Amino acid sequence: MSGSGSRTGGHRERINSLTAASETHTTAEGSSARVPVLRLKRGEERRLAAGHLWIFSNEVDTGQTPLSAFAPGAIAAVRSSRDAFLGYATVNPHALICARLVSCAQEQPVNRELLQRRMGAALSAREALGNAAHCRWVFGESDLLPGLVLDRYGDVVVGQIATAGMEALRPDIEAAVREVAAPRVLFWKNDSGARDLEQLPHETRAAFGEAPERVEVREGALQFNAPLGGGQKTGWFYDQAANRVRLARYLREGARVLDVCSYVGAWAVTALHSGAGQACCVDSSQTALDFAADNARRNGVQIEPLRADAFDALRDLAARGARFDTVILDPPAFIKRRKDIPQGQAAYRKLNQLALALIADGGLLVSCSCSFHLAPEDLVAAIQSASRHAGCFTQILEAGGQSPDHPVHPAIPETRYLKAYFCRVTRPVS
Repeated sequence: MSGSGSRTGGHRERINSLTAASETHTTAEGSSARVPVLRLKRGEERRLAAGHLWIFSNEVDTGQTPLSAFAPGAIAAVRSSRDAFLGYATVNPHALICARLVSCAQEQPVNRELLQRRMGAALSAREALGNAAHCRWVFGESDLLPGLVLDRYGDVVVGQIATAGMEALRPDIEAAVREVAAPRVLFWKNDSGARDLEQLPHETRAAFGEAPERVEVREGALQFNAPLGGGQKTGWFYDQAANRVRLARYLREGARVLDVCSYVGAWAVTALHSGAGQACCVDSSQTALDFAADNARRNGVQIEPLRADAFDALRDLAARGARFDTVILDPPAFIKRRKDIPQGQAAYRKLNQLALALIADGGLLVSCSCSFHLAPEDLVAAIQSASRHAGCFTQILEAGGQSPDHPVHPAIPETRYLKAYFCRVTRPVS
């Protein structure tokens, strides 16, 4: 009995210590509040000092500041073991990444004003790129808003929240979106697997306005529609926009194009608009293929839809003796966790090998991966291994990455995830 009481008393002392160790934080309404301190173990501030924004649970001094005392989404003042102020962070005691820095300035706490300024700066950066009405407006950590993604489709904004911290700030985020961009609709498409890691429920709903069934996208001279509620991610893949522009310089006039994992046909329609003669879209979703066909018609071209698993489709096309001048591989992430790397590497090798068997001599392979855990050199190795097994020679002409509206945070490698290699394929006589 006495032992149980001692443990309870000790826990209360730690909670009282945590409550006492707090700092002033200004709320969205301008009033002052006290925020608890999250203290790190000795030496664990080095990565943060270098610019990273994440704090892992094993880096926290839980003796002085127990994580169990924090509610999911709480704001804390992060301090080193020597009591140096490191920043204000949102906390989730249930996640491996238990805290994410949002502000590193002691005079700038996390409030609606900060969110509004960050969103305004992100929008100005996209305006400088020339297509701010149709872009990735906010890209999480890269725009110093960890856990928040916002995509613009004209006067419709589609958002995703991946962390408990941003979930707790949702009313302020919604107000800041209204103030900065004044969209007609803000739709939350919070159905990503990242929410599972934060113990957040999946949901899709409009924060304000009436959500449309589809979103309209403009890329250069082209116009597309994409499904919203039932679509992938936020409905569109803005990260490949710059790579689709690159495609035009490598296309043969009248080229036969195969767009594998086509979704709603962005690659295929871009190719046809750039001089390709015909294009086949392969996807396992009939809805995606219906949108692809409609998008082709909207832009004055026509695609051939093929509903099938990507691997099965490539095998069947090879068995029929089909040949293409350009094959585009833009599959979903085969590697979502580090433990999936060996299996994922094998999948990328196999997919590229099957694709190479279909490419005519002197043709083009565009091989992409959105798996962060697949290093660029590993995708190159997969292409080379696939080339050997396919009996061809492959030259990498150009390497592409994510579009500039998906900027890379130089201290956070995880913000650089997309790889795209443009390869010339030849079949040597000997």
